[in-house]
Amino acid sequence: MGGDWHAFISQGTFSLEEYWKIRENNDALFEYIDRFIYISPSPSTKHQRVSGKIYRGLGNFFEGSPCEAFSAPFDIELKNENIEGTKIVIPDISVICDPNGFTDARYAGVPILIVEILSPSNQSHELVTKLNLYMNYGVKEYWIVNPMLDTITVYALNEDEMYEQHDLKPLPIKMGRFPDPKGSRFHYDKSQWRVCTLCFSLSG
Repeated sequence: MGGDWHAFISQGTFSLEEYWKIRENNDALFEYIDRFIYISPSPSTKHQRVSGKIYRGLGNFFEGSPCEAFSAPFDIELKNENIEGTKIVIPDISVICDPNGFTDARYAGVPILIVEILSPSNQSHELVTKLNLYMNYGVKEYWIVNPMLDTITVYALNEDEMYEQHDLKPLPIKMGRFPDPKGSRFHYDKSQWRVCTLCFSLSG
């Protein structure tokens, strides 16, 4: 079994039980969305460097707050009381602020921020499938990082619970201000947060 994120195992659909059995007998990364199983390729060197820099930046930014950054591989079982079915995703980076969904194996709930890093083989999966999935489940912000073009595109939920696109400058960049957790996107009391700037370069 192999391929990329927009390739399935065979051409069929699978039950959740079948998905977990496949996971038990394989070390590859598999996501489960609408009964399809998606396979991840091994990340490139640049992918790993970019992921590490963003993860460290987010980890430093949220230090001392109710939120915590996680890097792949870490399973997220998306949960929304208005949506039926089970979806298991493995984001490159996620930020989680509600600790109630943690188990020893995964997190069940909705991260406040998800970052996915594009590769030549996964662009339709990240730009279409996951964008709509994360929007429907209420992920406050979705960052799509393109290391081929050195850019980040931010999608943020608006008042209508729809994503609005916010392009950031080409990279390497020094981000002036991270989208502020004190603001309405993150719904936390301003007194909980210290002034902080997230600065990192994604080049190299």
